[in-house]
Amino acid sequence: MRAYGRRGLLALAAGLLAAVTACSGDARPAATTPAAAVTASPSPSPDEPEVTLQEAADEFTAFTVTDNSLRGESWPSTFEGRLTQASDITTGGQWPLTQAAYVSTGSRPPRRQWGAPTLYVPRFAQGERAPWFSALATRDGRPTLLTFARSDRWRLSSAAQLVPGQTLPKIKLDADGYASSVPADDKTITISPQFMGPVHASVAETGKSGVTAGLLAPGPYTTDVAEQIADLRLDAKGAELSYDSIFSADNYPVYALRTEGGGALIQYSLTRTSTTKNMANKTFKIPVPAQASWAITDPTVRLSLRLTEVHQYASAVPPLTAPAAAQVVAHDGALTRASGE
Repeated sequence: MRAYGRRGLLALAAGLLAAVTACSGDARPAATTPAAAVTASPSPSPDEPEVTLQEAADEFTAFTVTDNSLRGESWPSTFEGRLTQASDITTGGQWPLTQAAYVSTGSRPPRRQWGAPTLYVPRFAQGERAPWFSALATRDGRPTLLTFARSDRWRLSSAAQLVPGQTLPKIKLDADGYASSVPADDKTITISPQFMGPVHASVAETGKSGVTAGLLAPGPYTTDVAEQIADLRLDAKGAELSYDSIFSADNYPVYALRTEGGGALIQYSLTRTSTTKNMANKTFKIPVPAQASWAITDPTVRLSLRLTEVHQYASAVPPLTAPAAAQVVAHDGALTRASGE
């Protein structure tokens, strides 16, 4: 993961591993919370949280209605107008994914089918400047974890579908049904939220042989990716090409909820940039993958091919009192840019 820095990552990994070793022991869906149905507060009190369960429910509904209106073919707007509207309801890693969904379909991405959400709303104190909340809902029939963040308005920041066979860890709730956020530098879990992206990026690049491999469980979104990169690099060399694929945490926001037992559910995004170059520079021999045909119309390019993807994840991270490898429980991602020459 070049963006973080190999030397810094090694130091990070050593510190994390030492910490682990030291601790041995089209309808408007109705919202629900794990504790009780959402009800409107008759009169706000001074200790009412910055974001209430009812506000979160309303914002989820408003997003799904607006999103499907924009995706519908009847929207009376230009292509640029649709993108502008879409940018008003998305942020973080969701914006490049949404932009690609519109560009790749001629501004006609398919409408979504939404189920009723279960809300996980951190109890932020009044005056919190960057509140957020999560919701677990079926999207097109698949359980999806979504996170909404507020700056000047509420926007969807992250969306990751539960990996088949995985379940969401139980989120810790108080007596009123509110969750707790986990600080970026929290040291009670095996991977602090601020380091989750860099650790995942390292494992995706270096696999089981990397110094951070033991912190994240092997699987299709971690060590298997590293094996894929190694195979593609060998195939490229045999065809007189060079290939490399780099993961970066960039500056995407990270969200973390406290789970029962002291762990955390961390949501984060990574950018993957893959580059193929023609070492001989003689023929048009670099194939353009089918998923990039909306950006590059030619089936091959001569000199180089650059593909950029954005991936969003949710990982269950255990507490230091019961150290184990973190597990990716949700993922979604897509190609967002492609260029060739």
